[in-house]
Amino acid sequence: MNSMKPAWKLFLLFSAIFALALSAEHVFVPQVVPVALADEPQPLWSVETAFVLRAIELMSAGVAIIALVLMSLAWVRQLLQRQAQ
Repeated sequence: MNSMKPAWKLFLLFSAIFALALSAEHVFVPQVVPVALADEPQPLWSVETAFVLRAIELMSAGVAIIALVLMSLAWVRQLLQRQAQ
């Protein structure tokens, strides 16, 4: 179980980064779509900010999910090894 401690730290770190980026997006650019084409003209700084925050959200969520999947696989592997003994 000690070998999974760094994986939990990685998962929690990137989950926190995801939460911060999501919160920042809702606070700073709540009604902005991170795409240049929209029904109404939007200020360029808000579109760029929304785009960067969305990219951070997607990357951190991806890393957190990968860490969670790898931890789950390691946990299943440990269970299978215990049953085999």
